[in-house]
Amino acid sequence: MTVGRHDATGHAMTPVPHGPFHGLSAFPLTPLRDDVLDAPALRGLVGRLAPAPAAEGADIGPALVDSIGALGSTGSYAYLDREEWTTALRTILAGAGGTPVVAGVGALRTREVLARARTAEQLGAAGLLLAPVSYQPLRDSEVIGLFAAVAEAVDLPICIYDNPGTTGFRFSLDLYARLSGIPSVTGVKIPPTDGTEAQPAERLARIREAVGPDAAIGISGDAAAAAHLAAGADAWHSVVGGLFPRAARTLFDAARSGASDTAHDLEELWPLLAQHGSVRVMAAAAAELDLVADDCLPHPLRPLEEDERAEVARTVRGAGLA
Repeated sequence: MTVGRHDATGHAMTPVPHGPFHGLSAFPLTPLRDDVLDAPALRGLVGRLAPAPAAEGADIGPALVDSIGALGSTGSYAYLDREEWTTALRTILAGAGGTPVVAGVGALRTREVLARARTAEQLGAAGLLLAPVSYQPLRDSEVIGLFAAVAEAVDLPICIYDNPGTTGFRFSLDLYARLSGIPSVTGVKIPPTDGTEAQPAERLARIREAVGPDAAIGISGDAAAAAHLAAGADAWHSVVGGLFPRAARTLFDAARSGASDTAHDLEELWPLLAQHGSVRVMAAAAAELDLVADDCLPHPLRPLEEDERAEVARTVRGAGLA
């Protein structure tokens, strides 16, 4: 099933399959102030992603994104205790305006993952994003046990969160296949590269063979998004979309139409994301737009240095994203 979409001018957008792990998924920051959750700032960030308020008697305005990825890596899920995590998710859901919200529920202990998964279901999340977070390196059997436990505890669909840069865990195609045998596991969020020289189309074909034709394959790592979308990825899990949804939508639609090499407003950000890390760059960009406090990251993370922040500001302003 597909759903038609239109931008703010009424022009048709690329149809995307229906489901929480398809289309453009925007991942906003979870901002803090003085190392305490900044709920007003979070509401403001979510408001940039949600449908525009409708005039009395009119239909609600169109959303620029197909889902909101709450509490992903850019959302600092690994740094939040359960109360902070719950407050953040409640805030995002309240401001989403009907846009599906996929909640990151990764944690060190299965007990904590299950508690967050149940809370996400009770609060109205549309799906779960599950990363194998660990201190002791995990075995494949332990990761399978984690996903099976979550699938048994809740009825929400689950997306595999493959992010070796933060978790240190690397999924194999065989593990993708085994996890996809769990009925609730209906999507996978893949990193920008698998460490080989495989082209996006070849890489996606291998993953598709492992997970089956019905599972949604989404790309993260924003610089890799256009090539993978043009090659047939079902979703873009976008960091920049969490702050600049209109520019991300333009890139998404162009790439889905097959234009993987089209110049766009966001490409100047790619080197900065690679050099400094996406969460720091997005925090600096959001601060430049006066949307968050200058120091909005969970400690011990700190803002970029003054010269680095100035470079982010020049890039944001020069690309017309401000």
